[in-house]
Amino acid sequence: MYPDLSYLFHDLLGTEQDNWLSIFKTFGFFLLLAFLVAAQLLKLELKRREAIGQLEATTVMVMPGSGITIWDYLFNGVFGFILGYKIPYAIAHFSEWQQDAAGVLLSTEGWWWSGLLGAAAFVGYYYAQDKKPLAQTEAYEADVFPSSRIGPITMMAALGGILGAKAFAILEYMDRFLADPLGVLLSGDGLAIYGGLIGGAIAVYLYLRKYKIKPIPVLDAVAPALIVAYGVGRIGCQLSGDGDWGKAAGAQPDWWFLPDWVWSFRFPHNVLGRGEVIPGCDLEYCTQLAEGVHPTSVYETVMAFTIGAILWSLRKRLTSLPGLLFSIYLFLNGVERFFIEFARINDRYDVLGIPLSQAQIIAICFMLAGLVSGWWFIRRARTQDAG
Repeated sequence: MYPDLSYLFHDLLGTEQDNWLSIFKTFGFFLLLAFLVAAQLLKLELKRREAIGQLEATTVMVMPGSGITIWDYLFNGVFGFILGYKIPYAIAHFSEWQQDAAGVLLSTEGWWWSGLLGAAAFVGYYYAQDKKPLAQTEAYEADVFPSSRIGPITMMAALGGILGAKAFAILEYMDRFLADPLGVLLSGDGLAIYGGLIGGAIAVYLYLRKYKIKPIPVLDAVAPALIVAYGVGRIGCQLSGDGDWGKAAGAQPDWWFLPDWVWSFRFPHNVLGRGEVIPGCDLEYCTQLAEGVHPTSVYETVMAFTIGAILWSLRKRLTSLPGLLFSIYLFLNGVERFFIEFARINDRYDVLGIPLSQAQIIAICFMLAGLVSGWWFIRRARTQDAG
C-alpha cells in the first residue's frame, strides 16, 4: 500500500520511503485528482449544453480597475498570516509533519514572526496591484457562461462537501465527538461520502441561485462527473488503506477468476496503522491486517466507472428531458452504495426490524428520490410538449 507518495515513488522509481514526499498523503492526492477530473468533465458537458442553447450566459457589468477593497486586504492579510504562521513551522518540524501532516497543520502551534511577514507580503502584493494604471476607464457589459464559472463552482462543491461530510460523520459517531469535540472537528479523517454529496449540492445550488444559473441542466451536467470522481477517490482509498475495506473475506471460491487480491487483501502499510506488525519492517507504516478482507473500494471503483460510462452515454439522448439524467444518477448511486454496505463493517440501526447502516438508509432515500424525481421530470416534459 501507499500511505503517502514516498511509498508510491519507491515502487515506481526506487527512491527511499519516508522521505520528504511523505508529507503528501496518497488519499489527499487522489481527492484532489477527483476534483480536477470532475471539474474537467463538468466543463465539457456545460459547454455542450451552452452550444445547444440549454444554458445561457448572464450579462454582468464590469467596472474597470483592480476592484480591490478593504475586505480584500483583510482576507488576504489573514490568509497570508496563516500560511506564514504554519508553513515555516511545519518545515522546521518536518519529522512531525511527516508522521501527522493534518495534526501539525491544524494545530495552534506556529511562529508569529513568520506569520506577520506572510501577512505583509500578501497585503503588499495587493497594494501594488491596486496602484497599477487602468487599461480601461469606462464600465462595460460582458457575457459570462456557466462553463466560465467552473473554478468557483468546484470550490463551493469542495467547501460544502467537506463541511457536509464532517457533519454527517459527527452525527454517525456522536460519542467520539462528545468525547473530543475540537479534535474531531480539526481531524482530517471521519468523512462521510453522502454528507459530502449533500453538503456540496447545497453549496453549489446556493451559488447557482445567486448568479441566476438554471440548476436542473447543471445537475444533469454534473451527474457523470460526480460518479466518476467518486471512483477516482475510491482508488485513493484502496491505495492508501484508509479503512474503507470490507468484512473478512474467508476462503476464496472455486469460481473466482480475478486476481487473488481482488477477493482478499490485507492492506500492508495501511495509513491507519491497523493490524499486526509486518515482520522485518522498519518503516513509518509497518502494519497489515491480521486476515484478508474484501477490498470494497476496488468494487466501488469498478461500479462507479460503470455508472459513469452509462450516464455519459445517455447524456445526449436525455437532453430533451431536463433532470432525468440526474435522477438516474441518484437511483444508481443509491443502488451501488446500498449493496456494497453488505460487505462492509459499519454501525447498524434497526429500521422496521431490518439492520441497516447510515449509508444504506441514505441510499434508500437516494433511490426513492431518483424514482420520484425521474417520474416528475418525465411528466413535466410531457405536459410541456402537450401544451
